[in-house]
Formats: sequence, structure tokens, C-alpha cells
Amino acid sequence: MKEYITLSEEVKHAKEQGKPIVALESTIISHGMPYPQNVQTAREVEQIIRDNGAVPATIAIVDGKIKIGLSDEELEMFGKASDVAKASRRDLGYLLATKKLGATTVAATMICAELADIHIFVTGGIGGVHRGAETTMDISADLEELAQTNVAVICAGAKSILDLGLTMEYLETKGVPVIGYQTDVLPAFYTRSSQFAVNFRADDVETISNTLKTKWDLNLKGGAVIANPIPEEHAMDEKTITDVIETALKEATENHIAGKEVTPFLLAKVKELTGGKSLDSNIALVKNNAVLGAKIAVQLGNLK
Repeated sequence: MKEYITLSEEVKHAKEQGKPIVALESTIISHGMPYPQNVQTAREVEQIIRDNGAVPATIAIVDGKIKIGLSDEELEMFGKASDVAKASRRDLGYLLATKKLGATTVAATMICAELADIHIFVTGGIGGVHRGAETTMDISADLEELAQTNVAVICAGAKSILDLGLTMEYLETKGVPVIGYQTDVLPAFYTRSSQFAVNFRADDVETISNTLKTKWDLNLKGGAVIANPIPEEHAMDEKTITDVIETALKEATENHIAGKEVTPFLLAKVKELTGGKSLDSNIALVKNNAVLGAKIAVQLGNLK
């Protein structure tokens, strides 16, 4: 396994010193935001994690290796490059074998994080069951990964372009706990709430960390969703974002956009239709998740 994994110096030192580490995905850099906001956000999120007592490990596929922790130059490269593959579980073997650049999705980042013995992962929002999945079978690999990989995902819920009800049903079937941080309902990425209740509410990081430790001590395989609502001042109006998403979904259907191209198209269209406000919200919620993720990683480390 070691032939496929490379740790950055920062992550290597953190491992040697027993410091808490937080995984970060690279798809948000290469496919989730435009340059230069993507690189700037990546650097700021990494610094937030450091400021809160943990070590960041942005994960990507570079030159036949799983890189656990990227250099400043590599962050810049992923932010600018146009030929970066979007890497999920199915793609990892091929991308490593062919030494192509790959930006890890939520699912792939979870796999790589677990291989590196990292169990806390911060992202924006998880994928889920797409609207109309009863006929298209379009269901994100993120959900399957949450069912089998021992990594907790700190996020602002699931993207509101999805079918949130079916996403919660799927997670329930797979035995994945959805823990709301200081909330009783599932946040919907750009907005703080939805009509769907979380499984459990936790008002402090101690409860979350103890829950994760107990789950994994019992060998209950799989991750957990830690749903952290976007800060109030950065949340978008619920009706506005709903209308925008409906318009974006209609355009996606008319343009025959399907598979893994759907989410990037919808997010770009939402950004366009909101005059860039959705990008500001996206950046704010990722930073907010980084604070919580670092605190959970620190607390979890104290329990060992």
C-alpha cells in the first residue's frame, strides 16, 4: 500500500507527533470554484484548521500517487489546470496506473483518508440521491462510501439541488447516522434548514467525538454525516434558491446533461443566476465546517 501513498512533510510530522489531522478534498478546488477563489479558499481553509489545533491534509492524485497533503505549488496547479479528472472510487485504480492528475471527490477522499488513518474530513456538502433518481438511478457514490468507510464527514448538509428526502432514506437504509450540530433539521447547503429532521442533535464537539469513537469501537463500519448549518449571515433566502435550482434543473434536462456532469453544471448555473452570491455562501460554509472539523479532530484525538 505504501507505494501508492505519499504524505506531505506537514502531515508526516503530524503523524509522528500524534497530532489530529483533518482531510480535505481537491474536487472543490479543481471543479467546485473558479480561479483564483478556489486556491485562495483552499489556503484559507487549511489555515483555519491549523488555527484550531489540527493539521490539514488536502488529498489528490498526482503522478501515480495518492498525495495526503498538497504543497502550495500543487494547490496552485490544481486550481489552474483544466485537464484534472474528477476522481471517485471507480477512477482511483485507473488514475494511479496511468499517472494522470485526479481531484478527489467526497467518496474518493474518504477512501484515501481511511488508507492514511485519518477519520475526520471537512467538505462543503455531500452528494446524494438526485431528483428523478427513481428513473435515472443517479445516486452519488458518496452515500455508498459513507456506508462502508470509517470517516466522519463535516458538511453543510446535502446540496439542495438533490432530493433531500430520498437522500436521508438512503442513509438510513445504510445505517449512516446524520448528526446535526446545534440543529434539529438537515441544513440544505445554501440554507440553514430543510423539512427533514436529522437523526441526532449534538450541541457540543464532545458529544460528536464520543459518538464517533463509540461507533467505531463497536466495529460498526461506515462513516457519519456531521451536518453543520451555514452561518446565518451567509445563508441565502430559501425561496430564492429554490426557484434558482428549479430553473437550473430544467436547463440541465433540456441540455441532456447527465451523470457526474450534473452537479458542476447545476452549481455553475446557480452561481450565474444568483449573481455570484452562491459562491460567497459556498466559501463561507466550507470555512465554517473547517472550524468544527478541526475541533472534532482535536477532541477525538484526546479520547484515544
